[in-house]
Amino acid sequence: MIRVRDLHKSFGTGASTAHVLKGLSFDIRPGLMTGFVGGNGAGKTTTMRILLGVLDHDAGEITVDGTPIDAQYRSGIGYMPEERGLYPKMPVLDQLVFLAQLRGLTVADARRRATALLERLDLGARAKDRLEELSLGNQQRAQVAAALVHDPVALVLDEPFSGLDPHAVDTTLAVLRETADTGVPVLFSSHQLDVVERLCDELVILADGRVRAAGTRDDLLAAHAGHEWELRAATDAGWVRAVDRVEATFLDGGHVRFTADEATAQAVLREAAARGGVHAFGPVTRTLHEIFTEATR
Repeated sequence: MIRVRDLHKSFGTGASTAHVLKGLSFDIRPGLMTGFVGGNGAGKTTTMRILLGVLDHDAGEITVDGTPIDAQYRSGIGYMPEERGLYPKMPVLDQLVFLAQLRGLTVADARRRATALLERLDLGARAKDRLEELSLGNQQRAQVAAALVHDPVALVLDEPFSGLDPHAVDTTLAVLRETADTGVPVLFSSHQLDVVERLCDELVILADGRVRAAGTRDDLLAAHAGHEWELRAATDAGWVRAVDRVEATFLDGGHVRFTADEATAQAVLREAAARGGVHAFGPVTRTLHEIFTEATR
């Protein structure tokens, strides 16, 4: 378990000081994929760099199983930066072996693990190609392999699915999921909210250097449910606007969305049935995009 508690970070001095992280707290649980989402400037990359020890923080703490994080643990983290971080003119397999050796693997173990990873990521046929000869999507998968090649104790990935087509997303996810299933905590940031919603076990939503919402998708849906309902009636539903304790948020003929408590919503359903029939009725399921917009507003 990696725990971040009350993390603060500022850049600059005096009047030009920018307070980037403002008491950030969240957990990265073992064996789970944690999605780290927020707009540009929310503090995601700064937080990741502090986790890795690339930046110092001004206040707060980061612990691993209750013990302050140290250089030894950080040396075992697999990191994928958003920027391209590999050597463009070096063959893919050779540089993965080199990176694994830097982390303490023997040449034989490094080559065996790198080869297996490239096969799992559908890059086996390109292992001897220079990185610059690969498409951007394949370069992205090579960077994922570089983060995994030393059998990391944790994974921190900045936009790992950027530029990947749907098949490549599925292939990459399967490899990351296998890693998480061994008990490794995984944190990844992404602007692709639909991908995050489909892939992650838990979410941490940032805005202006603060955590605005955190938890599983179901937790966030429950917290931001808003008691909104959707009715598709056989006849015009304009009458719903006159019902006590109901606020209509959308109306188009027999299609209406409204907020109300459950008892009132059931009364609306009965009335609609009596007025001519109901095609569909139920609570509105929020999307991650809607929750993100509401949480960061």
